[in-house]
This record gives sequence, C-alpha cells and structure tokens, in this order.
Amino acid sequence: MENLLLVFITTIFIATILNVFLKKFEIPTIIGYIFAGLAISYLFGLKDIKTEELNHIAEFGIVFLMFTIGLEFSVAHLLKMKKEVFLYGFLQVFMTGLLFTLLGWFFFNLEIKTAIVLGFALALSSTAIVLKILNENAEIHSGYGRITLGILLFQDLAVIPILLMISIFTSPTDSISVLLLKTLVSAAVVFLILFVFGKMFIERFFNWITSANSEEIFLIAVLFVVISSSFIAHLFGFTYSLGAFLAGMTIAETKYKYRIESDLVPFRDILLGVFFVTIGMQIDLHTVVDYWYIILGLLVGIMTLKALIQFSMLYPFVQIRSNFKSALALFQIGEFALAVFALAYQNALIDNKINQILIITVVLSMIITPFVLKNLKTLADRFFKEPETEVVMKSTGFANHVIIIGYGPLGQKIAKKLKKAGVPYIIIEHEMDLVRLGEEEGEKIFLANAMQRQTLEALGARESMAVIVALDNAPKIRQVCEALMSLDKKINTIVKVRNESHKRIVEEFGIRHIVVASEVMADIITKEALTCELKHT
Repeated sequence: MENLLLVFITTIFIATILNVFLKKFEIPTIIGYIFAGLAISYLFGLKDIKTEELNHIAEFGIVFLMFTIGLEFSVAHLLKMKKEVFLYGFLQVFMTGLLFTLLGWFFFNLEIKTAIVLGFALALSSTAIVLKILNENAEIHSGYGRITLGILLFQDLAVIPILLMISIFTSPTDSISVLLLKTLVSAAVVFLILFVFGKMFIERFFNWITSANSEEIFLIAVLFVVISSSFIAHLFGFTYSLGAFLAGMTIAETKYKYRIESDLVPFRDILLGVFFVTIGMQIDLHTVVDYWYIILGLLVGIMTLKALIQFSMLYPFVQIRSNFKSALALFQIGEFALAVFALAYQNALIDNKINQILIITVVLSMIITPFVLKNLKTLADRFFKEPETEVVMKSTGFANHVIIIGYGPLGQKIAKKLKKAGVPYIIIEHEMDLVRLGEEEGEKIFLANAMQRQTLEALGARESMAVIVALDNAPKIRQVCEALMSLDKKINTIVKVRNESHKRIVEEFGIRHIVVASEVMADIITKEALTCELKHT
C-alpha cells in the first residue's frame, strides 16, 4: 500500500478528534476507533482490500486483553463472591445464551453451530464500559454493583468456552465424539504446559530476568511469555487468546503481577485500538441503509430480552430494585462479542451480511449504555421505591451506642474495629445484599434509609455516642448530613469525604468532625517517607 503512512496518520488523527468529542458525552473510546476505521475505509477506498496481515496484528489486541483478564483471575477473590459469580453469573450466561441459541435456530434458520456461538456471544456484556462507570459513580460496592461485578467476572470466564466452541465447530473432523476427545486431550496438554509447568518455572524465570536490572529486558521477557503462550495454544488447535489467558493465570499469583499488568497496558490498549479500527473498516454503510429495520429490531429485541431474562432469573435471590438496576446495567452486548463475530466470520460460521448486521447492532448498544447507566437511579425510581422496613415506625430503645451508616468496605472495617474494642454499635444499610452480608457476619444491621429523619430517630441517633457516615456517594453523604442536622444539631457526627471541596459542602451543615481521605493518605505517606529517611540516616 503506497499511502500506508498517510493512512496511519489519518487514522490516528480521526480517532483522536472523535474520542475527544465523544468523551464529552461519556461514550467509550471503542466507538471512536470503530468510526475512525469506517472513515478511513471510505476515504482511502479500503473496502475491497484484503487486510489479513492487519487482522493478525489486531487479533493480538484480544490476546493482550485476555492476558490481563487472566492476571485479574483470583480464585480467592471469586470465592468471596461465589454467589454473585457462580450462581448469578451462570444463570445469566446460560439462560440468555440458551434462549438466543433457540431463537437463532428456530426463528432465523441458523445452523445449530452458528446459533450456539452467536447466542452465547450475545449473552456477554461490556466489562470495560460498565465497570468504568460503576467506579466513577462509586457504586462498585453497592448491592447492584456487587451483582453486576460478579456476573461480569463469570462472563470473562465464559469467553474461554465460547472460543473453544469456535475451535471445535470449525475443525475438519466430522465425528463430534472424536473431536471432543481430541479437544479434551489437547486442552489437558496445553493446561499442563502453560499452567502447571509454567507455575513451577515462571517466577524463577522472572527472578533471573530482574537480576539484569533492566526495564527493557523485563518488558521483552513479558512479551515473550505472552506471545509464546499464545503460539503453544494455537499449535494445539486452540485460539491465541486461550494461551494468553492461561499465561495470565500463571503469573497472577506471583509477585510480578502488578508490574507486568502496568507494563502491558499500553500494548493492550494500542492493539485493541487497532482491532476496533479493523472492525470499523468492515462496516458497510449500504448494510445500514438496506437493513436498518432488522438492525433496529435486533437492537431493541436483544437488549430487552437480556434485561428481562436476567431480571427473571435473579428475582428469587435479589432485592427487586438492585435486580432491576443490574439488569439494565448489563443489557448491552459486550466488546468481546465483536471478537467472537470476527472469529466466526473468519471461520465461515457466519456470512458477511450477518456479520455486518451484528457489528452495527453491538456498536449501537454500546453507544446507548453510558446514557442509561448515568440515569440508572432515576429509571429505578420510576418503577421501584426505595426499600423501607418497619424499623422506622417505632423506637428501638438504643442508647450510648455508635451508629455506622453504610456497610461498604469502610463500614465493614469500622464495625470490626468497634467490635474488637467492645464498643456497642448498630449499622444502617440501604442495599439488601449488603444487609444480608452483614447478617451472615452476625452484625446488628438494619435495612433502612438513613436519609430519613424517622429512621435516625427510631435507631437512637439523638441518644448515640456518635454517628459515623461511611458512605462513598457524595450526594447521599450530603442528604444524610442534612437529615442528621435537621433532627438534632448536637448529634456527634463523623463524616469521611474524598477531598477539600466535599469537606466545604459538609461544613455548611454545621458538622465539624470531617475526615478528608486525601489529607489522611498524604499524612500517612509523608510519615512513612520520613520514617524511611530517618532509618537511612
């Protein structure tokens, strides 16, 4: 390609301009890359040019993505959230994938192999978009946040069987039994080489590499591990991504995990960007014009069915409001579905028309998602009221106790320290799932709304030694402080805020015991630094 450098510069320019613009509307960078690919494909007439080499390079964006997912895979962490991950996650993926498989087979006349791959790919949601917004809104530890996180973790694990299905279905062997046997044997060998043997030698290998005390050599060694692991998996008939995932799992329990993860992020993000640019290059605007009604129907149908299936499956287990919010949070189709569609297209499981329609549908669902997540509370308020309990109706008789408002990570740590010190306390929590967690821990916890004066009065806020506001959400902190001060300005209230601007807002309510998280961290770090300096001197 004569104008390769010009194409490259133009792609970077368009992607940068688009992503800066889209960022103002909280639309993920994935969309900018896809539209950049679409733009250059028409600007430079690349629609009919074979880009096999580029696709191979782009596929390594998925390889590095799967490697970083493997790095984050912790058995201990999953066991702490076993209900959210293994029960809720399994129900969502299996039931959604099964329904879409049946719909594809019966109503769209797809081959059963194609229906299975597409059905379970559509069950996946966007880890990148959803978790990013949950973290920004400080809702990752809320009731619906834990459910959403658990299901997304299971979906990350479910990617591996989906990739295996593509390998199995596209094998030239006709006998399914022979195919499954060969696959199981190959899987055992790959697992043995990459995970078992790898676990024995990987830390020694990196100990030897770090003895050179060179960042450059260390980075080359990491790239060697990722690419060679991918090649070994591919050698045994599996995808490059499977090898990368196992390599990530192998390194996850070593002391080099976080260093490797930080070093690989630039490579992962750049190659993922290339991957999504190549996806954009495959979009045919004629398909949008010719099949817009099918795309619109699929978009509405898939998102509605995903939300309804998840809501129905989790209804017996989860508080209804949290269930509703988590169902809406995961109703989009995830970025990894695009990778599955690309692999399915490359292996002739789907034709170009279906591939085009599905790509456009996924992109549109991603564009819609940030707007829904930003207004999730408003949508939930329209259908379900905030949960209340009878505790707000009558006095409990508590006195000389501490009230902890919020049972997130901070509230849990405060409760443990008060229990160890023998100080009487109670907990007020608004999310049913966190209340259940507290009950399992044997805590005296109440499902109630601390933003209501009646709740605070019934639980003895006036008679308490102190009220500790252990919330992360700034608007909720303000509402709780307002309710406490309107009840009695003499209540000894302690509030944790993120920064000075939040502190000034809380001070307006007359509260004087305010802990600024950024100041506390700065004091601790400075103290540690001075201690280190004194030791050296």
